[in-house]
Amino acid sequence: MSLVQGIRDVFRLPDLRRRVLLTIGLLVLFRLAANIPVPGVDRVQLAAALDPATAGSNFIQVLNLLSGGAVGRFSVLAMGVYPYITASIIIQILTPFVPALEELQKQGQQGRQIIERWTMIFSIPLAMFQSVSQVNIFASILGVPPSAIVTGYGDDTIVTMMVIFTMTAGTMFSIWIGELITKDGIGNGLSLIIFAGIMAQVPQSINLLIFSGTTGTTLPTIEIVRNLTVFIIIGLLTLFVIVIVSEGQRRIPVKYGKRVRGMKMYGGGSTYLPLKVNYAGMIPLIFAQAVLTFPAVFAGFFANSEVPWIAGSASTVTNIFGAQGGIAIPGRVVYWVFYFAMVVGFTYLYTSIMIKNQNFAENLQRNGGFIPGVRPGKKTEEFINQVVNRITLVSALFLGILAIIPGIVGISLDLLQPGTGTGQQLQTSLIIVGGGGLIIVVGVVLDTMRQLEAQLVMRNRESFIR
Repeated sequence: MSLVQGIRDVFRLPDLRRRVLLTIGLLVLFRLAANIPVPGVDRVQLAAALDPATAGSNFIQVLNLLSGGAVGRFSVLAMGVYPYITASIIIQILTPFVPALEELQKQGQQGRQIIERWTMIFSIPLAMFQSVSQVNIFASILGVPPSAIVTGYGDDTIVTMMVIFTMTAGTMFSIWIGELITKDGIGNGLSLIIFAGIMAQVPQSINLLIFSGTTGTTLPTIEIVRNLTVFIIIGLLTLFVIVIVSEGQRRIPVKYGKRVRGMKMYGGGSTYLPLKVNYAGMIPLIFAQAVLTFPAVFAGFFANSEVPWIAGSASTVTNIFGAQGGIAIPGRVVYWVFYFAMVVGFTYLYTSIMIKNQNFAENLQRNGGFIPGVRPGKKTEEFINQVVNRITLVSALFLGILAIIPGIVGISLDLLQPGTGTGQQLQTSLIIVGGGGLIIVVGVVLDTMRQLEAQLVMRNRESFIR
């Protein structure tokens, strides 16, 4: 069945049509809410922070990916699902070391629901922490007091608390929208929110390829052609490699022993165990982006310290982690090296968690299956882990290189044309097709299509994914 026919079937089935329309409606609602600014925000200062010539503009672009594009407007949804992602990272890292969490993870669906509830609760103080620091980050990047970003912030307790509670409520609203989509709609709600933010940034990214971010004038024709060529080539190559790696598998042969029950013989067949090359999907990129914002978030509290060395240290941390290395090339190199390392590390971490939850060796032994030449039980588990570690290296390097493409291109261009800032502007634009933006889009689209296909197959319709 063709994709067009599959879409027609989706809208012909009442229940499936309701799910799809609910998902679209909730995403539209989220995008509308993302335009509501926090009361008292100074739009002139926001415009300065969004200027690509400002070091912090790249950091805001990264936060836009996590917030659905709301950071640029400093809206009530400016933090998006970022605090929830951070809480999820912390809990997943702690799970192997905390017996209570590990036991809950083994309890299946019921245990996961309890962990999700704890993650939700943990995200509330993180959201409050982030709301306080986000104003400080904007102020630190622009070199102004927090009250210049939000009128009365820091000077008036009522105004300060109003901003904190408004932004925290916006985060909980974003999480609620995401969970509602996951439960009653189609696809992963949190991923779709991030997806919506990326797609909303596409026009702005294309605009940066054609117009100067500092003056707003049209760039010289040769620069426009160069920018568009780089953007299209990197986008197409990245898309090609993403699809190959995302759909790639390492198939381990599996055999099942024959079993006699009564007068009949069962089993004895052969099959394979499919191990995905990229088990972690787009999660390491989202996690790495979230974690790399944390140093800048923390430093934001000390940006206006009266102690010179504390304020200076906070400014340095903010320039590196809160502005993708700032304008200076050494700082940018440090940022992208950290980003690469974080993506590789999170790929291994998340893959190991996924494989451990699958219990391949235990399930094979329970069903009478075995890998030829490998003893069942512990040896099978060790063999599978060895294979996974080898293919994860490919996945980790792929994701890591993909993540730093904008940095490589931007730094290279600024080295060739020092002092022009064109590399920094192109780097900001390439976050959409490199830096994880495109793999998040592809991952969300493929995941949503698979869920639609599963829903159609459950209703005795043909598959539309070949």
